[in-house]
Amino acid sequence: MTAEDRIRALPCWAGSIDIEPLTGGLSNANYLVKDAAGRHVVRFGKDYPFHHVFRDRELMTARAAHAAGFAPAVRYAEPGIMVTEFLGAKTYTAENVRANIGRVAALMRGFHREMPNHVSGPGFMFWVFHVIRDYARTLDGSRMASELPRYLALADELERAQALLPIVFGHNDLLPANLLDDGDKLWLIDFEYAGFNTAMFDLAGVASNAGMSEDESNKLLTAYLSRAPDEKILRSHAAMQCASLLREAMWSMVSELHLDAPGADYVAYTAENLSRLDVALDSYRTKYGKKS
Repeated sequence: MTAEDRIRALPCWAGSIDIEPLTGGLSNANYLVKDAAGRHVVRFGKDYPFHHVFRDRELMTARAAHAAGFAPAVRYAEPGIMVTEFLGAKTYTAENVRANIGRVAALMRGFHREMPNHVSGPGFMFWVFHVIRDYARTLDGSRMASELPRYLALADELERAQALLPIVFGHNDLLPANLLDDGDKLWLIDFEYAGFNTAMFDLAGVASNAGMSEDESNKLLTAYLSRAPDEKILRSHAAMQCASLLREAMWSMVSELHLDAPGADYVAYTAENLSRLDVALDSYRTKYGKKS
């Protein structure tokens, strides 16, 4: 059965439907479906244990995020498929994130504070340094095996640089395309990696993924914290940006082994993130050295 056959067989449609593929995903197939009731996004995705992705948790989080006012409504779900409301909103680019730092910081702060009141079931912890270490186990014997000791040593260095912050419920995958703007408010989508974490990972992820300058990163921290960040927070944020890029690169390395999303070039994405990591790490070490 093709993806379109599976979509047409779903029991949630009002009358006949039109189906259009949505491009841009790195791991999941997405479609835009129009029926008599409106437009919807159909998302295909199975469990990816190698990425710590489990769809029952993603579905729970998507429903919780809608209840909290941060995400579109889930219209229907069954194993391997989730149907959500189509907002018709603008998908952010890195430039959009950098141009809306105050709005993005407010969205993150609200999500971090409100989501624990809505999520249910066993708590999931996302700690990027554990993810990196687990990815290294998965990558043993891969084309990048010779680099793994260096990546693990780097993860240890960056972990030691972390400042203590309260645990929040984080999105943990704040690529620009996971933020939508309907003209009035910002929304979040794609909750595969959401879970309890230090706020610093989302703060670093949104900055590194959007290519923020040091001044822009400081503006983000100030807007989120409602005060100017001290030197310890600045160092922690710079280190976590490197960790975010290392994790993204290793995510892509693991995806090279296990995924085959249409149009995705994981080898190129790995190279892109390693290049960005080199730049961020050089900046971090130039300013802060290797203090433990």
